[in-house]
Amino acid sequence: MTNQETIFSKIIRREIPADIVYEDDLALAFRDVHPQAPIHILVIPKQPITKLADATPEDHALMGHLLLTVKRVAEQAGLSNGYRVVINNGSDGGQTVDHLHLHILGGRHMKWPPG
Repeated sequence: MTNQETIFSKIIRREIPADIVYEDDLALAFRDVHPQAPIHILVIPKQPITKLADATPEDHALMGHLLLTVKRVAEQAGLSNGYRVVINNGSDGGQTVDHLHLHILGGRHMKWPPG
């Protein structure tokens, strides 16, 4: 867990605008402002966790909730042909915001390997 202020903290508190597509008590989902696919949505926990590597056994239920939220949001977005879920972890993993977030990428065929 972190107390570091991030852009995602401000989105959670509605201090800066975001195109929010889903919210519940534990998670928030919104469209990425720099989309890498026709549909690019971020799912974040409201509880600030800096990165996946910082999650603890106490975060077990929250981590499962985030994946089920990805499933729900992808269904709502109409991604019935499939989608990719990406979690960047740390600077070498491409993480640019120090708040755990899951990318939902869809609306086109994904190539492999990524990056």
